[in-house]
Amino acid sequence: MFAFSSSLADSSDAPADPALENRKRHNPAGQGVHPAWVLLGGITVLFHLGLIFYGLAPALISRPLHMALALPWILIFMAKTPWQRRSGWLLTLLGIAACAYIALNEAALAGQYGFIDTHLQMAIGIFLIGLALETARRAIGWPLPLVALVALLYALFGELVPGQFGHSGLPLPSLIGTLTIAEGGLWGSLTGVSVGVVAIFVIFGAVLNAGEAGQGFMNLASAFAGRLTGGAAKVSVISSALMGSISGSASANVASTGAITIPSMVRLGYPRSLAGAVEAVASSGGQIMPPLMGAGAFVMVELTGTPYTQIMAAATLPAILYFVTVWVGINAYATRHDLRPVAADERPTSREVLITSLFFAIPFALLLERIFLGGYTPQYAASVAIFVGLGLLFFDVTLRFSLRGFATRLADALVTAGRQVAVIGAIIICASLVIGVLSLTGLGVKITSGILSLSNDMLWPALLLTALACLVLGMEVPTTAAYVICVSVAGPALTALGLEPLLAHLFVFWFALLSTITPPVCGGVFIAAGMVGENWLKVALKAMSLGIGLYLIPLAMVANPDVIRLAAVPGGALFAAAKIAIGLGAISYGVIARRPIWLRLGLVVLGAVVLFVL
Repeated sequence: MFAFSSSLADSSDAPADPALENRKRHNPAGQGVHPAWVLLGGITVLFHLGLIFYGLAPALISRPLHMALALPWILIFMAKTPWQRRSGWLLTLLGIAACAYIALNEAALAGQYGFIDTHLQMAIGIFLIGLALETARRAIGWPLPLVALVALLYALFGELVPGQFGHSGLPLPSLIGTLTIAEGGLWGSLTGVSVGVVAIFVIFGAVLNAGEAGQGFMNLASAFAGRLTGGAAKVSVISSALMGSISGSASANVASTGAITIPSMVRLGYPRSLAGAVEAVASSGGQIMPPLMGAGAFVMVELTGTPYTQIMAAATLPAILYFVTVWVGINAYATRHDLRPVAADERPTSREVLITSLFFAIPFALLLERIFLGGYTPQYAASVAIFVGLGLLFFDVTLRFSLRGFATRLADALVTAGRQVAVIGAIIICASLVIGVLSLTGLGVKITSGILSLSNDMLWPALLLTALACLVLGMEVPTTAAYVICVSVAGPALTALGLEPLLAHLFVFWFALLSTITPPVCGGVFIAAGMVGENWLKVALKAMSLGIGLYLIPLAMVANPDVIRLAAVPGGALFAAAKIAIGLGAISYGVIARRPIWLRLGLVVLGAVVLFVL
């Protein structure tokens, strides 16, 4: 039987629950979490769920409080040194006070229309900007805060820049005020998405992960694909696709499912570089698999005005095509290596598959029913599914009711949810500064004009320029932030050249993900290579060949736009998907398989013709 968890904190030693014991063996770092963090996680969960059921709250109340709740997790819980912890306490206390000032004075600040009129407000505004940069730095490193800092410097000194990329200047009270005391900058619409939608789905994922849903994913994948050639690798593909649909994080996916699938592949004699590559590629697909899509789906709703259900429908077939391409790649590698199936005694029984699958099938079914049949908003549907998921935490993998197990699993869920909501919030708040500067200075429009000029007003050169920009920026910042920044400057150029807005956004989002498997910065590959004990470059080269769909599918979507129209023209969408699948399969097999070179070259050419000509 497979067992699985991505929990961050599991402090119980309940010996009667084997699943909990297995979690503790895989996650010893989660032991000994102070009850105060469980309490704070509970407050975070109740706050965000309360916003869904309470009704509309003013942006200058809910969004600063969202930041205030995130500060202790980033600055204290995640502190690595005594200095970080001491400074974290100071910054947290001052930050909570600053956020509370904004929330308590919401009515008065709304009447100032983004213009600061006291020295205290100026000090609070400057401090909040600096705090947003530091919080993002501690959460994910330097790159994103540096991008935001460059944007802020441009806002301050851009009037000194000669030519068309300069601006006329911004008064400091107006600049700081718009970014910190108005519904722009820190408290803009992207932060609203983080507060009202992303946080709810993160909580949903944390609740499922704390129970037996992850084990259900692994068992289902093993039962379905374990007996096939390359079975262990295909188990990784299916389980990572399922897990990614709620985690939306390539790194978290590698670290969680990889803890099970990588040792299984190595034990069956798979080359270590291939085992790491399979997991890195499969896990990267989690960020393009609905419903969560690494928070990208909800940001896309805000930026495009497209309903969430339509975005899910548009993203589904391309995501499936990605995993189909990986599946074909595994079959191609089977011509080079002996990729044995999972042994029969290591595969779960039908009863185990059925029972553990209930832990994700019931909440998923309710989520989809509330959205598609009930007509409720995604965040409300997810909130209802969260309560069902919490009820399932009372039961272990044998369906035995356990109050002690519930307490342990609930604590796990609360700590995981609190930390993950904080990290995503820190990323989005920092990225919101960049978006605020682009809007205030008009730099986004100027960059759009530059792209149109460089591409000579032709779509495909503009697409390639955008893809390159996404790859470079994605190496430095998380996928969602890279997508937001790139689409803000390149999206208008692509739509001006005739690309429909949703297709332009999906194109940018996919290419923002390239850096997870593309050197020199490839986070998913680094984690997988460390877990398998292999040179990261060998893993990256195999990952790039296996994940060739990540490079080609966005271009294929442009050449075959019906593939994203599943909701509007399902027949045309399925036909386009079948055509793309044939092309991608031919290219993947031609690139990887051990076959005569003339046959491989012919397959690649045939696949390209099917994708882009027919």
